[in-house]
Formats: sequence, C-alpha cells, structure tokens
Amino acid sequence: MLLKQFKKSRLSVALAVVLGSGSAPFAMAEESNESEKETNIEVIEVKGIQGSLYRSMDLKRGSSGVVDAISAEELGKFPDTNLAESLQRITGVTVSRANGEGSQITVRGFGPQYNLITLNGRQMPGTGYSRSYSLENLSSEAVKSLEVIKTAKADMPTGGLGATVNIVTRKPLNDPGQSFSFSAKGIYDESNVEGDDVTPEISGIYNQTFLDDSLGFVISASHQERDFQQQVANSQGWIAQTDNKTLAKADGSTFIDGRIRNEAGNILSHFTDEDGVPVAPSFFPRDMNYSVNDVQRERTNAMATLQYAPTEDLVLTADYVVTRALTGINGFGWGIWNSSTSGAPVVAYELDENGTALYSDIRGGDGSFTANRSTTEVNAQSVGLNIDWTLNDEWTLSLDYHDSSNEIDNGADKGLGGAGQVILGSDQLTSKIYDYRGGDVPHATINWNNGSTQLDPGAIDSNFSQFIHSPGESEIQQAQLNANWYPDFLDNLTKVDFGGSYTKQTLSGTTAWSGLRGGPGFNPSYTEIFPDSMFHLQSTAGLLDELAGGGAGLLPSYFYSFDFDEAVARQLAFINQDVAGENYYSADPYFDGIDSSNLIEEETSSLYITSAWEFDIADITVDVNLGLRYEKTEVSSTVKQKVEQQVVWASATEWVTLYEAGGDDNFFTQTGEYDVWLPMVDISAEVYEDLLVRVSASKTLGRPLLGDMVAGRSLSGSPKVGSRTGGIGNPGLLPLESVNFDVSFEYYYGDASYASIGLFSKDVSNFVSRSTNQITIDGLHDVYNSPRYLEAVSQLEAAGTSVTENSIFDQMIANGHGNASGQIEALSSDPLIVWDVTSPVNSDKKSVEGIELAVQHIFGESGFGFGANATFVSGDVKFDSYSLAQQQPLEGLGDSANFQAFYENDELSVKFTYAWRDSYLIGVGQSQGSADAPPQFAKEYGQLDASINYDINENITIFLEGININNETEEGYGRFEEQFLFARQYGSRYMLGGRVSF
Repeated sequence: MLLKQFKKSRLSVALAVVLGSGSAPFAMAEESNESEKETNIEVIEVKGIQGSLYRSMDLKRGSSGVVDAISAEELGKFPDTNLAESLQRITGVTVSRANGEGSQITVRGFGPQYNLITLNGRQMPGTGYSRSYSLENLSSEAVKSLEVIKTAKADMPTGGLGATVNIVTRKPLNDPGQSFSFSAKGIYDESNVEGDDVTPEISGIYNQTFLDDSLGFVISASHQERDFQQQVANSQGWIAQTDNKTLAKADGSTFIDGRIRNEAGNILSHFTDEDGVPVAPSFFPRDMNYSVNDVQRERTNAMATLQYAPTEDLVLTADYVVTRALTGINGFGWGIWNSSTSGAPVVAYELDENGTALYSDIRGGDGSFTANRSTTEVNAQSVGLNIDWTLNDEWTLSLDYHDSSNEIDNGADKGLGGAGQVILGSDQLTSKIYDYRGGDVPHATINWNNGSTQLDPGAIDSNFSQFIHSPGESEIQQAQLNANWYPDFLDNLTKVDFGGSYTKQTLSGTTAWSGLRGGPGFNPSYTEIFPDSMFHLQSTAGLLDELAGGGAGLLPSYFYSFDFDEAVARQLAFINQDVAGENYYSADPYFDGIDSSNLIEEETSSLYITSAWEFDIADITVDVNLGLRYEKTEVSSTVKQKVEQQVVWASATEWVTLYEAGGDDNFFTQTGEYDVWLPMVDISAEVYEDLLVRVSASKTLGRPLLGDMVAGRSLSGSPKVGSRTGGIGNPGLLPLESVNFDVSFEYYYGDASYASIGLFSKDVSNFVSRSTNQITIDGLHDVYNSPRYLEAVSQLEAAGTSVTENSIFDQMIANGHGNASGQIEALSSDPLIVWDVTSPVNSDKKSVEGIELAVQHIFGESGFGFGANATFVSGDVKFDSYSLAQQQPLEGLGDSANFQAFYENDELSVKFTYAWRDSYLIGVGQSQGSADAPPQFAKEYGQLDASINYDINENITIFLEGININNETEEGYGRFEEQFLFARQYGSRYMLGGRVSF
C-alpha cells in the first residue's frame, strides 16, 4: 500500500525510491543524523503497487543498456505468486504455460532455450535434461526484484540470446533490523473434480541483523498445493500426401476437393516439396483423441542467506536455495487412430483450398480408451558463497562460487517406477469419421461392427501398454572473480571492471522403455480377461465447454473409464510368458535394460573487461560503457548407442524396432569446441530534461539445443509406414552468434510515470538448420512393399476386398507369414527400410527486428494508475507453411501486449492485469506427423488476472486474487488453423488469504 500520498520535488521522489527499496541502509543512518540538524525534512516510505513501480522505474532509468525490472511491493509480497506470470508484464516478454501456469519465457521472439536465467548473477541450470529453466517451480517470497537485461554486459554469463533474467533475492544487511511476513491462502480451482476443492498455500520470510547490523540472516519458506483438471482435445500430427492418384476423384458429394484449380480444372501446385518441386498435397490427421487429466501438484521452496561483515570493507555471504515440486497425473483418454491416410482407405473426404481435410471417413485403424498415470518430481538446489572486499577507495574485489543442480524424475510413483499408459480398445470397426467443419474442436465418430457408434464393453481388447522412466539432471559449478577499479587519473574514466569465470555444465539423462506390451495391436485378442464390469460409461457433455463444438454437442458423446491398477494386474496375470512368449506383459520400464543414456559436458573459460566513461558534450552528459568478453567452450557428448536388430510388423497398426542386447561396448563419445569474442558498447545521454536516449551495440551468443548435440544415431522405435525417421546429433555445432543493435527513447515525466519506445535488431549467424537424407542400414529389411506384401495386396484386389493395413496384415497372416507370436518378420530377401534421417548443421544468417512501446502513468494523488506495453517483432525466421522441406525457423516469434490498471489508497488496492500474446510457432515436428516435420503453432492467447488487498491495520492484510478469470483456453494448429492440433481447458482459480507482517 501507499502509506502516504504526496507531491514532492524530483529530489524527494528519488529519496523515497531509495528508502523504499532498502538499498542504502548505511546511508539511512547518516541521513538520520543530519535530520537532527535540519527541520521539516519529511521521510516517506513508499510501499504497495506504487512503491514497486517507483523502484522498477528507478532501476530501468539508472541502468546502462536496456533493462526492465519488476520489484517486490513489500517484504514477502511480489506482484504475482508465479515469477513467470510477473515477467510477462515486462515489455517484450511472453510466457509459455504448463498446467495453466506461466512456466518459461520468450523474449523478443527468442524462445526459452535462448534466454538465460541467473540467480544473483549466477547461471542457473535448466530443469532436468534441458537448458530451459521452469520458473513455476520457484516461489517469489524471497525475491526482491526481477531484472530483464536485454542488451549485452561483458561481465555476465552468456547464453541469453533474447535476454538474461536475473532473479535478485533479499540480503539481510541491505535490510537491517528485524522484519517478518507470513501469509496463508486457500486456492480454489474451478476445474477441480477429483481432488480437494480448496488447497493451501503458506509462506513466510524472516529477516534479522545483529552486532550493529554486521551479522544477519534471512530465511524464507513456502508450500503450495493445487488440485485441478486439464481437459484436452488433441491430434498428434498431420500427414502430407503428394500423390493425388491415390485419392478418389471429387464428385461434389462424397468426395469434395476445394483445392484451388486453374481454368482447365487442374489443381494448382502452390506448395513445394523438399526439392523445391511444385506439388499439390492433401493433408489428413493421423488421429484424433480427447482426455481428462486430474492433476495434483505440490511445490515447496526454501531460501536461506547468511551475511557477515567483520569490517566495513569486507562482506561474506553464504546462501542456499532448495526446491521440490511434485506433479501427479491420473487421466483417461479416448479417440481414433488412422493406420494409413493414403487414398485407398478413404471412404469420403472434404478438402479445403489448401488441401486440409476438414472431413474424412477412413477405414482401418482402431479406436482406443486409455488410462495414464505419472508422478514427476523436480528437485533443485543451489549452494553459493560470495566475498566482497573493498581494498581502498579505488579497488574492490568480488569472488563468487556456486554449485547448483536441477533434477527431474518421472518415476516418482514408487509403485510404478515410471510413467505408465494402458491402451485398451478395438479394431473391429468399419470406418472412423473426423469432422472439423464447425466449431473450435473437431468431432470424431467410430462406426463399429456392431452397427452403432458405441462400442460394447465386451469387445474391449488389449491394444498395448507402455512404461517409460526418463530421469534427467542439469548441474552447474561456476566460479567468478571480479575486480572494480575506480581510477582518479582520468577525468572521463569513472570505472573499470575486469575478471574471469569458469563454468562447468553437465547435462545427463537416461531413458528406459518397456516397449509395447500386451499384444500389441489386438494381436492376439485378449477380450476375455476384461470383464464388462471393469468399464464405466462416461458422458463427454461437460468436456471443453468453453469452446464452440465442445460440451453437450461434442462427439464422441461417451468414453469408458477403468481402473489403471486393475487393468495392469489383469494383463500381468493373464498375458504371461507361457501365453505370449517374448511378448509377455510387463510393467517394468527396464524390461530390457536402459534404452538410451546421454551425457553432455560443457566447460567454458571466460575473461572480460568493461569500462565506464563520462563526457560532457554541449552541456549534455554522455555515459559510455565499453566491454569485451572472450570465451572458450569445450563440449563432450557420450551416449549409449542402441544397435537395431530388426523391424517387425507386430500388428495391423503397430511396427516395432527390436534391438540387440547392449553393454559398455555400445557407449560412443564425440567432442567439439569453439571460442568467441563478444564486444559491447552502451551509450546513454539525457538529451533534454527527463528525456533519456540509449544506443547499444553488442555481440551475444546462444548455445545449441541439447537434442542437437547428442552424439550418435537414433531411429524410431515405432517405425510406422510414413514415419520411418531418425536423427544424428552433432556435438560440434557452433553457437548461434547474434549482432545486436538497440535504440531507445525514455521520457520520465512524472512520479513513477514514463513513456518509452525502443527499436532493436538481431542478425543471427550459425543458425541451426536441418538436413534430411534418406539412408538404408544393412540388416534392417522391410515387410512393407516386400514381395509377400504385394502378393497380399493383389489377392485382396482380386477378391474385391478393401485394401487397408488391417486387411493386408490379415491376408499375410492367412498366407502363413506370421511367426509364433503372430507377428510378421522381415526376410533377408526383402528390401531395406528407407529411413528419413535428420541431422542439425550450422547454416545461414537470419534476422529479427522489433519495436517495443511502453507507458506507465500515475494520476497524481488520486490513487489511480496504469501501465501498458506492446512489442511487435518480425524477421526472416518464420515458418513457410507452403514448403514441405525441412525448416528451422525461430520458435516463439510473435507480437505481444500487456495492460495493468490499479487503484490504491492507504488501506485498499485493486489491480487488473491483462496479458495478450499473438499466435506463434511452438516448434517444428509433430509426434505423429509426416517426415516433412510440420510445425506446431499456438493461437493467440489473452489472460485476465485481478487482485484486491485490504489493510486491516499496519500489520494485517487480507487479499483476494483471481487467475485467468476470463477462462481462456489454449489452442494450437499445424500448417494452417484448419489443421487442428490441440485445445486445452483449465478454468479459473481464486485465492483468498491473509498476510501478517512487522
């Protein structure tokens, strides 16, 4: 809250900012002595929303380069309980969400992997086997400010191509004395079904100094529980078909082809294939499924900082941060699977002008009902030591070291030991219908052999189950030495910083996969082991009711739920080794050992120097910062290389890669190295009273993605026809290097009020692109299009039987080509499988340009204020939806805007915030898309949040907060919006609580 409203001179405002931030405790003592000699000096502490805005604006104005910040409103109270949600209020920053919460950030169009998160200037490890830090796992109680540094600084760790976000925590000697804050709230999530309707969140922070404020500590802790339900409609991918001969000709009723045609009636080829040849593809969905996932999430954080200043010139700091986040999911899914989307199985279709199927009726494949369970645990910790030593008036030294780790483990369910998925269903159907001709959610209908669109529970069979355990860890050990020199022999040179650092980052991960257990693919049938009573008929009437086409009108209108443990137990008991041989059922992810093991080590040595200069030019003071950083990085990647043995056609809908038993001989290591010079310059000047102009130029880098650097080769473990893909890593990839230029104009025209406009450009070289080549591997032969396969096709055609994967498989089995397990193995006389293998390579240069606009205004002493910002970005890094060639565009590129309005007086504050993000590219490649690696786009998203705080007295506050009160949903699509990929609905949530502080 604003304890006292006032209208003061700029000097008084500056004093209020400094005092409110608590950044100069010793200066405060000196001011106190002076106040005894002067009269009528008013010391005012600014808290609440306006105090936060004062401090954030002061940091922005006083920084070199382009920096934006968010400051805590008071002890233990950050503007948002989630740090990612807070960061999205900053110009140019957008968030991606996990489970309806802000998780990772995109800055100026550069996605999470290209932004660096630091804690008090220390590089933080990504979450698990990743460079991306998940901010939803870190509470905000002990955070003093968030600094988004958009231009380069030579003394900072590298890797922030978009920006570096520095999380600044509280230090006890910066806030002398005793202070305490404790808050408790109840969280009501309107989406919750299975969990508790109200879950708790408690947090506290305590600060204390002793011995004339030379010794102090601050400790904080928080615990949050949240129960909610995620509702999802999803398609795993779209298949591009370039051979139009396989599709039935358009006849205006059953087959409608809306693709653009010329005057002669021929389809125009306005796409190009991987070779640049014009084509006119059609696109069909691989599947369509729906799910409800009940989620329980717990997050516990603790921070402790101890400081000791034995003399005025020496400060010793030790700190520890620990996080534990646990997310448990129990869910059910249902939907359709299209084994093939080529023309032969298609009964009917309707294509739009781009060839996207808005409607399709396809034979073959199956329909399934799925139960899934997983418990994922994240454990992060950081131990740090810092020594600040002021030698004299000219020299200070700082030595900083930290050891930090971030582990993620999806096997925290001790009974399961991994993430489990049990898929039951049937392939006893005539056809499946996909319909996206109206609404926001496609509908799916199955025409079963029983003559209806609802499967009898007695016909439900085992498709397959799979169990995966894939833990990962990221570790960083970092030492940084910094020297500050304040020379007095040059009038214009005010400061020189120089130093060096050593950083060792280790990223490791393993994957164990049970394979497809329990059939797979209804081969053979096990319907007798599942009694009808095991399945419970459920209505979909309430599913995705915030979207057009969802709710009561959704098709399918039903699904079957069943008990996960019972389904596993029955299959373990009945599908044993005596019955199924080598295909016996197992819920053990380590069924055949560890499938893959990856280790990447990066060692980086750095040296840097910066200098600060001050010049007077025509009565204008110009500040110049010059810096240069040198880095050398050595990379080593070690993997357990799986050796493929053969690919079998396990069932009509499933192909499985089998591997040789592996030992230490299968480990493979590759290395790489690079070094870079990174110069920077910042120039700023107050060209007119309160009008600040900044110009910055720099070179920064972003490190290659981990998946691109993994050594060795990997091939798909489920190589269905059209999805015979693989990858070869490249540890020798060079970093992305960006030459940056920024110009900003900032007008600070009133108390906590300013307007700014910024222009930026980034020219990125060594951009990583994808090179895909078709290869064959000795010994891996293909049943598909083998003589036996073609014979079965001819027999079906001669008999007038529909040619589908199901009928071909059955015919080959009838011809005696199945093994003892009912699977079809390849012969040495069969052709070799053709794999589409992709590898990353450094390639061309690409550019990004943008403009950032921001305004923050306080309406005098009325208590009202607002803030608004918008970012518009463009560049030659966009995905070309009309090209079927492999592409490597920039993920996350898109416009964004944020708005905040508030009212605040001595007791009451009310705040509304709205964050909008335009459509953007999530990534390239769909899990079941075709080999052209189609894109995943997110639709525009806008979320409204609100909060009300009321001070009962100086020490007690009650508050009400609302998150996503407009109940926004998340939606995604492929090349075009008509290529539906997902819709997710979480609902709104509300928090009611109180805070006690002194």
